Amino acid sequence: MASRFIPRPALLKDVRNRLRHNPIVPILGPRQCGKTTLARWIADDTGARFFDLEDPADRRALQEPMTLLAPLRGLIVIDEAQLRPDLFPVLRVLADRRPRPACFLLTGSASPDLVRGASESLAGRVEFVDIGGFDLGDVGGRALRTLWVRGGFPRSYLAPSEIESRRWRDSFVQTFLERDLRPLGVDVPPVMLSRLWQMLAHYHGQVWNASEIGRSLGEAHTTVKRHLDILTGALVVRQLQPWFQNIGKRLVKSPKVYLRDSGLLHSLLAIPDLRGLQGHPKLGASWEGFAIEEILRATGERQAWFWATQGISELDLLVRVRGRLIGFEMKYGDSPGMTKSLHTAMHDLRLDRAFIVYPGTKTYPVSENVEVVPLPDLRRRLLGRSA
Repeated sequence: MASRFIPRPALLKDVRNRLRHNPIVPILGPRQCGKTTLARWIADDTGARFFDLEDPADRRALQEPMTLLAPLRGLIVIDEAQLRPDLFPVLRVLADRRPRPACFLLTGSASPDLVRGASESLAGRVEFVDIGGFDLGDVGGRALRTLWVRGGFPRSYLAPSEIESRRWRDSFVQTFLERDLRPLGVDVPPVMLSRLWQMLAHYHGQVWNASEIGRSLGEAHTTVKRHLDILTGALVVRQLQPWFQNIGKRLVKSPKVYLRDSGLLHSLLAIPDLRGLQGHPKLGASWEGFAIEEILRATGERQAWFWATQGISELDLLVRVRGRLIGFEMKYGDSPGMTKSLHTAMHDLRLDRAFIVYPGTKTYPVSENVEVVPLPDLRRRLLGRSA
């Protein structure tokens, strides 16, 4: 289906840098986002031994992992490592050898929290690389609307037509629920997760309310929260946590939920193309989630929150970058301006800087330390450390 090929040199450089300083580097991202392609680039370039745990021959070869891996030298690549959580204790032992004869590049389609034993076994020996599909750094600012509508999964973005792109995404949703979660030990009927995923598309960008969603699905609030955590751990849903600070106001204390890929969001909402998106009630929420993912790809997601008070003020995204607290509001419009919520956030949170992020082309100030800025320009500024 994909008729073009897009290299990702910045991501490749990042992984190589981390391999120089860490014995184990796992690349984490959802299925089909390009992890294996990236790992094969590195393996081919270095002559590394490559094991694909979805290949029956490689699975058989690794039945005695210590016997097979201990004599190897240099870089060893293990693709889809979450399929064999019993490997993690072995890798811990191999990583602790001195002098270190080998290092390990892993790929995985689930967070360490979802893969039983991964965090405990590899603690202190790993540096994770979180990746998604293509972003604006890969495709360029001129392709913003195509990336937003289709999402970043390579086969969706590179499809020869909108119809083919939607067809791939619809298939991904079905196969992901029916096939890809089961190897992770997720014993939940796919139809239950499908109903929740569909509902999350309609709640995209809203504060999580387990009781309300549970009533709508006819499930206990504890059940829908557990299922939400499964989709989060499988890296297709984001729970953006609230910022807590004692400022004498009633703060929202539940996370906001987003589908991490805008293309999957649009498929679940049956949005066919850009024209359909522009007339859809979730237009603003879709832009908000898309912009948040791009910003977090540039700044990292370890120190990111949203801020909201009960029915008064809200800030879409709050990120700490090199000790500075920066706020972001996402606005889909031609010429957005300063808002009361942002003014309140600047004062109450003592922000160093804030940005209103929109799909236009011009940057202009709206208040002291507050600018309206196009998303591609903002991303370049954040990566250039000049924000």
